[in-house]
Amino acid sequence: METKALRVRNAIFWALVVIFVILLGIIFGLGRYFGFGRPPFHALISLAVILFVLAIALVVLTAKLKESPLRKTFFILTGASAAAIPICAVLHNVVYGLFFQGKDGDEAVFFILALFVFPALFILGSLGSIVLVISDWFRKI
Repeated sequence: METKALRVRNAIFWALVVIFVILLGIIFGLGRYFGFGRPPFHALISLAVILFVLAIALVVLTAKLKESPLRKTFFILTGASAAAIPICAVLHNVVYGLFFQGKDGDEAVFFILALFVFPALFILGSLGSIVLVISDWFRKI
């Protein structure tokens, strides 16, 4: 049972990494280099929702597994930061709409969290998790 849960958790992790890379490509406009333009808005929202759901699943599965604290830390950091990115993006728009619309100024806290802090934490957690997964693969050989 434990190995099946590990496989599911690792599959969710790799799906999160792929979706994160796709979203980064969309944000930085890399689609024009590959022959397709900017995707429709509903595709972007769908990817963000999938990212959020998979991130919650990653955190829950990691919390239930019996693993070393370092491994749990990296996987939970990856999932929590991935879940926080769309939440902060929505909160940025909500706070701006409620308190700053029509006035001089802008809400910067959630914007900075969604654009810089949580993606950096996602990359840090992902790299640590990838190193741990690859070290497990080499230990099995």
